[in-house]
Amino acid sequence: MLRESDHSIRKEAWLRSRIESDGGQGYGKKEVVIALGGNALGNNIQEQKEAVAKTAQVIVDLAAQGLELVVTHGNGPQVGMIQKAMDELATNYTDNYMETPLPTCVAMSQGYIGIDLQNAIKYELHRRGMDVKVSTILSQVEVDKNDEAFRNPTKPIGRFLTEEEAKRNQENGIPCMEDAGRGYRVVVASPMPKKIRELLTIKTLVDAGHIVITCGGGGIPVVDEDGKLSGVNAVIDKDNASSLLAAELGADYLIILTAVEKVAINFGKENQEWLSDLTVDQAKEYIAQEQFAKGSMLPKIEAAIRFAESGEGRRTLITLLDKAAAGIAGETGTVIHK
Repeated sequence: MLRESDHSIRKEAWLRSRIESDGGQGYGKKEVVIALGGNALGNNIQEQKEAVAKTAQVIVDLAAQGLELVVTHGNGPQVGMIQKAMDELATNYTDNYMETPLPTCVAMSQGYIGIDLQNAIKYELHRRGMDVKVSTILSQVEVDKNDEAFRNPTKPIGRFLTEEEAKRNQENGIPCMEDAGRGYRVVVASPMPKKIRELLTIKTLVDAGHIVITCGGGGIPVVDEDGKLSGVNAVIDKDNASSLLAAELGADYLIILTAVEKVAINFGKENQEWLSDLTVDQAKEYIAQEQFAKGSMLPKIEAAIRFAESGEGRRTLITLLDKAAAGIAGETGTVIHK
């Protein structure tokens, strides 16, 4: 067990190393938005608590390099489970429960995922004697109520279903689709994010030295009705929201963590090729060739392109969770840039 005296010594050593590495002039930090994939969170509450402990180690490794960090995360399995549970309550206990809107379920997922991440990061910082604050911000993301996505639901949520379960859902008016060869899932609208409503709060905390967890599940989707924010039945793609957040914060790097170390073309074929460096023009050409799966890698590449095009010197890294630090050092992953 770490004694208080040991903690104080390690804390002072960490602070001294940061000051010395920057010549005593302040850290000169780069700002990084990290978008966590589902593999960083697990598939249920117990798995999540175990997974975030490992995720926290990676995040704190990056914080130890003097980077300013904003952490976003997905919520596909979690928001689906929450909505299913709330729907069952409303169905079986009609006198006490009403149907819970999807935006409310997104907010619930932000809360319970955020607090697990926050506590895991805080503990890892404490364990290493690093004096860094961590905050979770429930965030609303504005969308266009006329977005074409509302007429064409494509965003998978919830657990994987068998083909038979998916057929039953379809018969009951619940749209489902096959998800990248892994099974079937319920799908909802996924409009493009237009504005991060809590941007100033996020920026204020980052400037104050906090690691900020926000835009969970892509943010709570809302529309602006004469100044009143109203939730809409949708889930915003986490990578799209992360790209917009990184651009609006003026971040230097967007890191999209996923289930592969690098992006590939001709994936799963004999001529498969892993890519280390990818220009925006090359990425667009590969998209035109339909090289990236619509339900998995394609939205990540599109989000990476938008961030790279949002300002000079902005780069996106796509890699595995445990390769994030090596990727920032240029040792692995796929970097997308102008």
